[in-house]
Amino acid sequence: MEVLARIDGEAGERVVSSLADVSPELAYQIAAWGFGEIYARPALAPRDRQLVTLGMLTALGGCEPQLEVHVNAALNVGLTPQEIVESLLQAAAYCGFPKAINATLAAKRVFAERGLLPVQGD
Repeated sequence: MEVLARIDGEAGERVVSSLADVSPELAYQIAAWGFGEIYARPALAPRDRQLVTLGMLTALGGCEPQLEVHVNAALNVGLTPQEIVESLLQAAAYCGFPKAINATLAAKRVFAERGLLPVQGD
């Protein structure tokens, strides 16, 4: 839970809490395995793990609620809004425009909540 809180903050805790009454085992596995084992591994920095995660969730599509959690996490671990937007633009070349647009709009919601709009870029 310490790694989850450090990376995802309140958003991650809300995801785990939302599962407590329907699938406490899934909540446990997210915290214990996903963050306690995977995110805690030293070979990739947290910001790099978040870049990978943003790309994967974008490629999967239909994961916009989780994208919002991980955009927050990406900001928490030091990625800038510009870097996040650029990573989602990169994803457009490999996943297609519809998935990249959906991911970018999920990021926009997070940026709006955190007072980070407009995003300055090229």
